[in-house]
Amino acid sequence: MSETARFKLTLLDAAQAQKHVTVNEAFARFDALAAARVEDLALATPPASPAEGDVYGVPAGATDAWVGQEGRLAVWLNGGWEFMEPVEGWQVWNAATNARVTRVAGDWIEAGPVESAGGAQTLFRIAETDHTVSAGATSTTAAFIPDKAIVLGVSARVLTTLGGASSWDLGVAGATNRYGSGFGTGAGELLEGVTGQPQAYYGGTPLVLTAQGGSFTGGSVRIAVHYLAISGPLAV
Repeated sequence: MSETARFKLTLLDAAQAQKHVTVNEAFARFDALAAARVEDLALATPPASPAEGDVYGVPAGATDAWVGQEGRLAVWLNGGWEFMEPVEGWQVWNAATNARVTRVAGDWIEAGPVESAGGAQTLFRIAETDHTVSAGATSTTAAFIPDKAIVLGVSARVLTTLGGASSWDLGVAGATNRYGSGFGTGAGELLEGVTGQPQAYYGGTPLVLTAQGGSFTGGSVRIAVHYLAISGPLAV
């Protein structure tokens, strides 16, 4: 049987018996692939309980049923995995990272607002972490601001009340209020801190929360760093 060029949907033969089987399989494939969504592009081991129509990108080092299928899309249909070769230029939504990615030169590249003919990109990105506030005058996050990030601003939401302080500041070592001061401590409080000009960071960098009017006794905050990143031209 012949098949379509892009989605590889099997076409009907003349006078074919059991036509509904071929048609229904084509519908199932089209339903899974046309949604332009993948569950994950970095998962090397097939999930134990995939849902019908789930799509995964098979990475290098794949195991079990995905061995030998690196670079292809694995689609769970009718109780088994079917594999598709992604076409150059396809765009999908990666649910694991909440980011749109494009198939370029055999790899999945996070889509950016600006791209050169050679594949160089200027990217808008967000790094996010949930930080448990330690007891004391200050509390330092993990070093989650990436190397070479050009930070435009930082936003945060208090998840659970920050006890012991009347307010707090957010910044980095040596500039502890770079992203603002006097923030509320109650659950649900929102802060949106921007700087007068973008700030570049070299090496993974933590943020510092500084208590005012007392010392922290606990609580938690979700923090998002909004930044620009650059990606060089693709290999020739």
